[in-house]
Amino acid sequence: MDHVTRPAAVVVDVSVEVALFVRLLGVPVIVMAMPGERTDGPHALVHQIADHIVAAWPQELYEPEWLRAYAAKTSYVGGISRFGDRDGLQPTEDRPTVLVLSGTGGVDFDQTTVDATAASIPEITWTTLGLRGGPRTSDPWPDICAADVVITHAGQSCVADVAAARRPAIVLPQPRPFDEQHATAETLRRDRLAVAPRGWPDARAWRYFIGHARAADPSRWERRQTTDAAARAAEAIETTVCQYATPGLP
Repeated sequence: MDHVTRPAAVVVDVSVEVALFVRLLGVPVIVMAMPGERTDGPHALVHQIADHIVAAWPQELYEPEWLRAYAAKTSYVGGISRFGDRDGLQPTEDRPTVLVLSGTGGVDFDQTTVDATAASIPEITWTTLGLRGGPRTSDPWPDICAADVVITHAGQSCVADVAAARRPAIVLPQPRPFDEQHATAETLRRDRLAVAPRGWPDARAWRYFIGHARAADPSRWERRQTTDAAARAAEAIETTVCQYATPGLP
């Protein structure tokens, strides 16, 4: 049986090619913006043809110059986390606990790196999730909330999850196209939302950074606006669908 799909709109994350293909089919396109220097030809084109752009961070924290040209059709919705509606928990360990958290994009350190660092800083309990050679879980929320400090990369999802949990954080930006993670890390550093060193520190520096992170006010994560961010994104998408809906079509 042949199946025909007539979407009222399509949301495209990252792929310029898919966004252009869908737009050529006459279907409205909502594009998810990404941080970094998106001034190249393909990105300029996809932002021009997009019917709407969703930026998953607060405008007051990060408004790149290249995105200002599309301000009239851009919604800054805050950091989108799948845990945005879950209650946070407080750490219960007697001594400081650090969680090293990685996402699917990968990082330039692994379980062996963390084990070596943990051996040199025995007064701190080190745990990991998602690293090469380490444990994984489908629900990292309890581990994130249980940590005194979360060490992670500067990917949008990991940052949003830590922000939703309101945990002190050390963010290590990883090499990505268009300096995406470095742009995010610089924003977090500038607005004092997280400690953001460059590269994996040595043991002495780790003690300093962990102490600095623990002394920070985790309530500053509220500025990342994770609460109801997904709902704001959905509203922007639905508004675009209604704006470009074709009368008479389901």
